[in-house]
Parts: sequence; structure tokens; C-alpha cells
Amino acid sequence: MEVKILKEATETVVVIEGRVDTVTAPELQNAVSALWNEAGITLVFDCSALEYVSSSGLRVILTAHKMVVAKGGKFILRNMNKDVRQVIDLTGFSRILTIE
Repeated sequence: MEVKILKEATETVVVIEGRVDTVTAPELQNAVSALWNEAGITLVFDCSALEYVSSSGLRVILTAHKMVVAKGGKFILRNMNKDVRQVIDLTGFSRILTIE
């Protein structure tokens, strides 16, 4: 897994490449945990290069959402492939998260 953080004018975009699983989820959490403490941030997870997400990865996504919203920000999942989207839908996260 590779994580790139891009600061744009109105958003902070986290580009996730590869697989987020039990081994790599802590790496993703370490990369974004400082970001979700910023009040009013718009944090976007760009999933266009995300191949797979496990329950450990879903936990990081849900934690990021919870922390960002608690600080008055917005959390967005963007550009998921059909397999990742199916996991998000099956877990019910699509009812909670903002998806573009």
C-alpha cells in the first residue's frame, strides 16, 4: 500500500494505492491521524487506486469519518472501484459516509 497526501485549496486528499488490510491499515491510520484532528477539514480518501479493503481498513475509514465530523469537518470517499464499493455497501457504510 502507498499513501499520498495532497493539500488542495479546499480539501486534503489522501490517495490510497494497493490494499488496505490487517498489515497495512495501521500505516494508513498513522498517515492520516494527524489530519483528522484539524478542525473543519474536508478530508477526502481518493480510492481510485485502492484494490482491496478489509475489516481493518474499514475501521480506519470509519474512525477517520467519526473524528473529522466530530471536529466540524467533512469526510468523503471518492472514486471507488466496484469491488471496494460493494464492500462499503454490504457493510452499510454507504448509508453513513459521503461517497462521490
